[in-house]
Amino acid sequence: MPSARAESAFDIAIIGAGPAGAAAALTLRQAAPDLSVLLVEAEAAPRPRVGEVLPAAGRWDDFESFMVPRTPGGRRCVCMVYRNSSLDMPGRIAHMRALCQSEPGPGVLAYIDGQVAGWCSVAPKSTYRALVNSRTIPHVQDEGAWSVVCFVVRPGFRRRGLMHQLLEGAVGHAHAMGATVLEGYPVDPGSERIDQTSGYVGTVQLFEAHSFRRVRQTDGRRGGKARWLVRHELP
Repeated sequence: MPSARAESAFDIAIIGAGPAGAAAALTLRQAAPDLSVLLVEAEAAPRPRVGEVLPAAGRWDDFESFMVPRTPGGRRCVCMVYRNSSLDMPGRIAHMRALCQSEPGPGVLAYIDGQVAGWCSVAPKSTYRALVNSRTIPHVQDEGAWSVVCFVVRPGFRRRGLMHQLLEGAVGHAHAMGATVLEGYPVDPGSERIDQTSGYVGTVQLFEAHSFRRVRQTDGRRGGKARWLVRHELP
């Protein structure tokens, strides 16, 4: 009578050929020499293209990889300054993780050769508590408005035009999510350079290069320079 096990040419399939798969196969063969082992190359998840900008929704691990402190007691804003700066670090992390778990998410991420390289916070204006209650940023027809409030580019990826790519991606994301108008609150350095700390909100020149128009000078300042409310009407 034929053995029931003889119906299949292989008894066990190891997913993931290569050094790790080969080591696992060797271990199995040594433990059970009567078993046949098949190595199958696992299909790799597609990596983001060079310069691709993607929504942060569903990509918490990528956001966390450079926006969350790696050591206990580390200090970073975790992009919560405009959302709720009163939260402690665990609260900030939990809040941003929750936002990344569903659409529209809290912003967009830029990738270079599959590595997350930059971040732009873009979301409905109503979700930014600091903007809703601001005494320095004016309100101009807020209904349906989204806001771009900050940019972060990782060291090693700067001076590659990523802020332009991030802003373009932010516009596209807001449009796809049904936004009717997008606002920014950039600094106007004029002909002078502005330091990185002051420039995290972007510059007026950056926004104007992407069809934003100046609406009103705000009472806010960064690095001693005036900030403007700029808007981009979306079709």
